[in-house]
Parts: sequence; C-alpha cells; structure tokens
Amino acid sequence: MKTIQFPKREDWSELLKRPTRTFKDIETTVDDIFKNIQQTGDEAVLKYTSMFDGADLKDLRVTTTEIENAQHQVSDPLKSAIQLAKSNISKFHEAQKTEPVRVETQPGVTCWQAKKPIQKVGLYIPGGTASLFSTVLMLAVPAKIAGCSEIVLCTPPNKEGKINPVTLYTAELCGINKIFKVGGIQAIGAMTFGTESIPKVYKIFGPGNQYVTVAKQVSTTFDVSIDMPAGPSELLIVADETANPEFVASDLLSQAEHGVDSQVVLVSTDEDTITAVQRAIKEQLEVLPRKEMASKAIENSKFILVKDQDSALELIDFYGPEHFIISTKDDDFYVDNINNAGSVFIGKYTPESAGDYASGTNHTLPTNGYAKQYSGVNLDSFNKAITYQKITEEGIKGIGEAVELMAEAEGLQAHKNAMTLRRKAVENN
Repeated sequence: MKTIQFPKREDWSELLKRPTRTFKDIETTVDDIFKNIQQTGDEAVLKYTSMFDGADLKDLRVTTTEIENAQHQVSDPLKSAIQLAKSNISKFHEAQKTEPVRVETQPGVTCWQAKKPIQKVGLYIPGGTASLFSTVLMLAVPAKIAGCSEIVLCTPPNKEGKINPVTLYTAELCGINKIFKVGGIQAIGAMTFGTESIPKVYKIFGPGNQYVTVAKQVSTTFDVSIDMPAGPSELLIVADETANPEFVASDLLSQAEHGVDSQVVLVSTDEDTITAVQRAIKEQLEVLPRKEMASKAIENSKFILVKDQDSALELIDFYGPEHFIISTKDDDFYVDNINNAGSVFIGKYTPESAGDYASGTNHTLPTNGYAKQYSGVNLDSFNKAITYQKITEEGIKGIGEAVELMAEAEGLQAHKNAMTLRRKAVENN
C-alpha cells in the first residue's frame, strides 16, 4: 500500500484511473449475445446461462412454489432486519413525491407538468460473487411507490439453478412476482428485446459487473432507457487527524470485498492518518472471509496525501466517487462544496454500509466518474414528466403574433399558419 504524496494535477487522470476494461473491449461480446437473443429468444438465454453460470435450466421463471418455499428458509431476525430497511427506504422515497407544477405564464396560457410512472421496468439484481438481495429493496420499493405497472426482476442462478432464498423473500415482500433466473449480459439482452418468457421493458435498472454495465449501455441503442452506468463498486474517503483509523479502514475494506475490480481511495491532509489506516487495513484484512478478493482490490487502492482541504476537494470532484465518506474536523466544508458524488456519508459514525442496507437512501449509484453527470436511483428515476398546456382565446391574442413572427423567421410557414388561422377565428368572434 503505497502513499502518493502531493500528486500534480496533470497526473490525476492516470493516478485515478479505474481498474476496469474499456467499453470497446466488451462491446463485441455484448453485440454477439444480443444478436443471438434477438434471433432465438429463450434458447439463447438458456444457452448463455449454462455457459456463464453453469446452470442447465428448462424454465427461466421462478415458480410460485419456489417463492413460497423461500419464505421458510429465511431466519426471523433477518426478516425483521429486511423489514426495517424496507420501512426506511420507503419513507425516504415516499418523501420524494411531488405535486404537479401548474402556472399561468400569461393571461389565457396555462402550462403544467405531471409525473407518470414508467409502465414497464426491469430490475437487475447482481448475484455473482455475492447475492445482493438488498438491491431488490433499492429498486422494487421506489418502482412500487412510483406505480410502475409491470416490474420484471432478473438475477443469476447458482449452479443448481436456484436463486438465493433471501432474494426471493425480499422480492415477495416488495410485491414482485415476475422473477427470472438469468444474469449477466443475457439478462440485459432478454429485457431489452423480450423473449418467449421474459417481457421487454422500457427501462432497465440495477448495478452489475463490467459486462452488465456495457450491456446496459448498448441496450440504449435498442429503444431502452437505463438508470445510469453502474459498474464495479468504488469508495473515496477524505480523512484527517480527527478520523478514527480503524473506522476508515473498515469502510475501505467494505468496498474492497465487493470484487477484485472494486476501487477504494483515501485522501488525507495528514500523513500519519494514512499510515495508521494502512496498518489497520492489514490487521482487519486477516480475519475477513473474503480476504483474497479484498486483497486484490486493495492492490488497486490509492492513498493520496494532499497539502490542504482545497486541494483535496478539487481532486475528489475530479474523481467523482460513487460513495464519498467525510471524516474531518471540518465536514461542512466538503458537504457544502462537493459537486460530483453519488452518495455522501458524513462523520465518523456514518459508515457506507448503512446506506447500502438500511438508512433509507438508495445504493444504486453512478460509478466510473459518471457522478459528474448522473444521479443515483431515486423516485424520479421511475417516472417521466409530461408537460401540458391549454390556451384560451385571450391567450391566442397574447402570444399569437410572437408565434407567427418566430415561425416565419425559421422558415416554417405551416407553423405560422396554425396560429394565423386561430388568430383570425378569435378576431371574428
């Protein structure tokens, strides 16, 4: 674990490069799989499920019996924990509801905006190195609150063709029953095109590995929308001498254990803090069940010493982290001035894992620097806004001439005529 001291700005791009493959590296694979799914539907999905997940299935859909059996395989304490998380996530997303916006822009011209749910949505739940049943809550809860009429859930099976019972319990708790045993590129392809078993959707949600992320991006070329590019997990922490090194180490490791392509970054104005955190990482790493995976991710980690908080903020905004933890003597400086971050965790008693599970915020967030232009999943992600307008005779008198002049200036005579006819009708009344 090497500390990079006072890096020059021209070196930031290379220094903060994510340990991921490029879009072009993966795109050809995605294109081939998508083409096969377009042509043969379920047959292709079953073939790739066998190839990539080692599961030889006859049917893709999870049965009612499987869902019912899962309810008995989850302990009561875990059920209570999931129910608590669902309650908090529901409260936070319910609070995001807004009333229609209505305004009379001038006498006789009324404009308004109302939100409508996206009718058909697909939820991707990762299940590779870890079965992330918590993502079911993060996606299904706001989808239900928004009122989406068809919700399709895809998650990869294990080699026995089974889905984690906790995932099934959580889906049932959220009222989701269209659940399919399919993951990876083939899941995104199936929801993009639709197959004999899996419905086509209008928008796809959910995090995944690099292949899933690229597949989602490619799906947008086939009349499907996505929440955001959400790939391998990442975390940046800014900490100074007031931080607890053991807490900071535990947070870095919590993201490192996601996978070998996860990235964690520590930025500090205090070299002793970095040294103490590195020491704590070594100690805590020894007892982790996913030690090997976390160790490889830590190899991609960055420990960066900067001269002051202004330098730290500039570097953090340049990076645009998915998760951003602040543990300093002046937390408000970063809270007030950060522009690029998926989700922010403030103070030494706010671990990133709280947001992953039960505090109420959503953990489906933009990675790979996309926090510079994307928001994390929220209630609006499942809605679209429709604008409306109504113009009376008085309104025609007020804006008619302006519309005619602008249409004529653009050379669009039919546009002008549409207003001219109405102006004449109003004048003759």
